[in-house]
Amino acid sequence: MDTRLHRPTPSDREVDWNKNKVLLSKTDKKGTILYANEDFIDVSGYDEFELVGQPHNIVRHPDMPKVIFKFLWDSIKSSENIHVIIKNMAKTGRYYWVVTDFKIIADTDGEIVGYFGTRKSVPNEIIVKFIEPLYKKLLQIEETSGMHASEEYLVGFLEERKKTYMEYIDHLIATGKDDKNKISKGLFSGLFEKKNDVKKK
Repeated sequence: MDTRLHRPTPSDREVDWNKNKVLLSKTDKKGTILYANEDFIDVSGYDEFELVGQPHNIVRHPDMPKVIFKFLWDSIKSSENIHVIIKNMAKTGRYYWVVTDFKIIADTDGEIVGYFGTRKSVPNEIIVKFIEPLYKKLLQIEETSGMHASEEYLVGFLEERKKTYMEYIDHLIATGKDDKNKISKGLFSGLFEKKNDVKKK
C-alpha cells in the first residue's frame, strides 16, 4: 500500500494563523516526524496521522533554496544547534514563514538520535525586505548554475556583512536592518528561552 502523500500545488496565499503560537516537532536523525504539537498540526493543515512517520520535508515549500537546508544539516551534523528562517507549505498549498530553532537530541553516548524543532513567526517586513529577495536570488542561482554556486554566493553575502547565517538572522530580528554594523548576538535565543539578558561592559 502506498502511504505517501501527494504534494499540494503552491498558492500565493499565506496561511491564516495565530502568530503568537509556537510550532513544535520532534524527528529522528533522518528527519522523520515522530511528534508534532497541536499548533504545528493546525498550521500545516495535515491531520496528525498524516504527519507522523513522514519526512519533515512534507511541509517544504519549493521557494526554499536547497543551500539553506545544506547549511542547516551541515550545522546539526556537526552537533551545532542552529536556527533558520524557512518558508513552509501547508496541505492547502498556502505558505507560512517561521524562524526555526533546531536542538539536537543525543543519547547517553553523545550520539545524535534526533532533533527538536521550535518555530515562531517572523515579522513580515523582514521577510519582504530581506529574506525573500535573498532566497529568490539563491534559488535562481541554483536553477541556473547549481547549488555549489548558490552556496558560494551566500558565503560571500555573509562575509561582506561579517556575520554567520545565524548572526545575520539575529541581526535582522534585532534591528530590522541589513547593515554591516555591530553584530547582535544571542537575541534569537531570547525568543525561545525566558532568561535575563546580561550585557558585558
